[in-house]
Amino acid sequence: MSLESRLLTALAPWRHVPAWRVGFSGGLDSSVLLHLLARLAQRETLPAISAIHVHHGLQAAADAWPAHCQAFCQALGIPLLIERVAVEPGASLEQAARCARYAAFERNLAVGDCLLTAQHCDDQAETLLFRLLRGAGVRGLAGMPQSRPLGRGLLLRPLLAFSRDELEHYARQEGLLWVEDPSNVDTGFARNYLRQRVMPLLVERWPQAAASLARSAAHLAEAETLLAELAELDLQAAATPAGHAWLPLPSLAVEPLARLSESRQRNLLRHWLAPYTRMPDSAHWAGWQALRDASGDAAPVWRLGDGEVHRSAGRLWWLAGPWLQAAQGELIWSEPRQPLSLPGNGRLSLCGEPPVGPLRVAYRQGGEQLLLAGRGRRDLKRLLNEAALPTFARARLPLLLRADELLGVANLQGFRRGGEGGWSLHWEPPTNDSGLS
Repeated sequence: MSLESRLLTALAPWRHVPAWRVGFSGGLDSSVLLHLLARLAQRETLPAISAIHVHHGLQAAADAWPAHCQAFCQALGIPLLIERVAVEPGASLEQAARCARYAAFERNLAVGDCLLTAQHCDDQAETLLFRLLRGAGVRGLAGMPQSRPLGRGLLLRPLLAFSRDELEHYARQEGLLWVEDPSNVDTGFARNYLRQRVMPLLVERWPQAAASLARSAAHLAEAETLLAELAELDLQAAATPAGHAWLPLPSLAVEPLARLSESRQRNLLRHWLAPYTRMPDSAHWAGWQALRDASGDAAPVWRLGDGEVHRSAGRLWWLAGPWLQAAQGELIWSEPRQPLSLPGNGRLSLCGEPPVGPLRVAYRQGGEQLLLAGRGRRDLKRLLNEAALPTFARARLPLLLRADELLGVANLQGFRRGGEGGWSLHWEPPTNDSGLS
């Protein structure tokens, strides 16, 4: 089967999306991908095809690449967008450049569009080796997926079943010209070391090494799919509704989770935490065991890369963003008929006829008492214990006061001073969005 036919088959599920945008570096792989697509478009009805070239400005040689890409695309009749980005310095220049590149791609995807990139079988083999040497688990060793969400659209890798030799043979046969990145020969970069030093030795001894490694990645991707299905089954028992529906935080019941084996616990937690944080390495799983096994009256915390897991009121809670900062200070509420914005802590509103007198909003300091109808003065700490409010939320819960008298507590039914009118206090807590994609 020709490369064109194989590519068309790989892209069959996405034939009717609004547009295919090709990540075009000007190198061999993306040049072949773009040329094959242009050929197919001459005889097939395809989505609108265009290219995006991201100029990182990291090396002098790259300054000539936009002009090359423009000429290449012009010859094919394909529109080209050139995006210039600034790469933030960091520990890994490769990673920083990749983040800048994909941010540029994401900005240029409309709803339903697909970004096509040109990673191939040899790239997949290198990815598997690289992650294996870093001690990755099944999720990491599954390699690069053929498709995944990206911004408002999808990222597609339609050449994963193609070898680099096949792409180079096609390029030379068609007389294509491409740019060579000088940094590709710098073995100081981990992937270049694998490509220049390690893979040639493996291929010398095992000629099908790249294909075999890529096939192993596909097997591991299937295993990861099965683990995700198992996690979803386990999640059904643990993802019961929390007692306080107004808390906008992901949470799980501890008891069903604790009944699982250690490996199924970790599998479920990886699946649950994946949208929120980078996965912990092996050493950091001790933090989960310490949190799980802490005494019942403790308030343990498991700190991860992008937030924290708290255990409270028989549940695990994911906290990130503003929830990691303490709510501070107090505010005068001079217009209680208008919602009050709480710095870093959401918004407060009062329904009904407001209490008479100057009102202020504050947070717990300790020792507060609330006069309840028919129950007398009760310690607020004890009342919150009875309400099973998670420990981490208590210091953020807005309190309504008049002078030094506690009039009411937001969101908790019945937590209002006896003799007061028919008003109620409603708090919209902040979300815990950490900004992770």
